[in-house]
Amino acid sequence: MKLLGGAIAAVDHGGSLGRAIALFPHAPQPFVDLSTGINPHSYPLFELPATALSRLPEAGQLRELAEIAAIAYGAPSAAHVAAAPGTQILLPRVASLVRPGKALVVGPTYAEHARAAAIAGHAVAEVSDFDALVDADLAVLVNPNNPDGRVIEKARLLELAARLRAKGGLLVVDEAFMDVGPAEQSLAGDVGEGGVVVLRSFGKFFGIAGVRLGFALADPLTAERLDAQLGPWAVAGPALEYGIRALSDAKWQAAMRQRLAQDAGRLDALLGRFDVAVAGGTSLFRYLSFGEAPSLFLALGERGVLVRHFADRPQALRIGLPGSEAEWQRLEGALAAWASRREDTSKEIGK
Repeated sequence: MKLLGGAIAAVDHGGSLGRAIALFPHAPQPFVDLSTGINPHSYPLFELPATALSRLPEAGQLRELAEIAAIAYGAPSAAHVAAAPGTQILLPRVASLVRPGKALVVGPTYAEHARAAAIAGHAVAEVSDFDALVDADLAVLVNPNNPDGRVIEKARLLELAARLRAKGGLLVVDEAFMDVGPAEQSLAGDVGEGGVVVLRSFGKFFGIAGVRLGFALADPLTAERLDAQLGPWAVAGPALEYGIRALSDAKWQAAMRQRLAQDAGRLDALLGRFDVAVAGGTSLFRYLSFGEAPSLFLALGERGVLVRHFADRPQALRIGLPGSEAEWQRLEGALAAWASRREDTSKEIGK
């Protein structure tokens, strides 16, 4: 068990181009940003009605969004859905649904969960063993996990949820990447009994993270409590428009899942050409874990290709999907240059 005493401190994330420029000031720009795990093929942008910007959001639109989200995610009904301006803002509010106690987060994973639990007053620790969560008052896991793509089976989650519920605890399952995960393992349809909150992120799969839209799926009383904390007009007009249209577009979603799977296979093959093994991930990102990860991170960055590295796990990298042929070529060239340097180094050592 890893205690996280400084969990309230700000967390470094991927996607900061300012930080990338500071790290690699001589790299060619613009950067190819593969550090976020956000779909590079965004939902088609469309012209917003003027009222989306000129008027406060209508309650009827929010109800419509909740109804569509319930269908898209498999929640029992719209009453089980609380919409928010991104899941990030929900984290400390969800953590506050149980009185301060012991929060256990299955890690390594998305660091904001630990920080949010600490803000809510919990004593936070990271555990590597799923079975340890039974001792928690607040148990948190990401499924599929970020960054390694690990999936915990639904049956195990339901068993844990029942044990936590019996003692007044709460299981939080962050399904930010379940849009490209095994849908049959989602707990979205099982939130009605209470003791479980499922988080769903809109921006990652639909590729429009700047819209800021996310959902908590829970029993109706918990969803109502979260709605009350967020207050009126929490979801902006543009987010309502995009959420309603994109979550209703099942045809686009199915085609995109197929495209992402093909792109992920292409990325696996490209990495394999340079003897880089994929250790996990989803079809939105791949996870690498090997001794040469630090040199690969630097070599890619120097050539304007930004991937996600982890200060506490120098052997690990997460790499997203290129969004265009030009970006694929930039990545291939950077990998080839790194591999050539590695080969030259091996020859020098062998002399």
